[in-house]
Amino acid sequence: MKLTILAFGIAKDIFGASSIIVDLPGDASAADLKAALEARYPRLKQIASYLLAVNNEYAADDLLLNERDEIAVIPPVSGG
Repeated sequence: MKLTILAFGIAKDIFGASSIIVDLPGDASAADLKAALEARYPRLKQIASYLLAVNNEYAADDLLLNERDEIAVIPPVSGG
């Protein structure tokens, strides 16, 4: 399945775009997506605390993904 991944903050810089397409098997989980992203973009591993949001909710690693899902990489957020 082809997944569109939205990128924000430093993830956008790492991907070189505001969104990318990732092709994964039909039974892929959020953990599978993270592994694929980190293999394709090794700098992403340096952001230890990034999260995936699926359909506007933070995703657990065991969440199964669907092509229609809205998926975003959320980098660490700092405030002050």
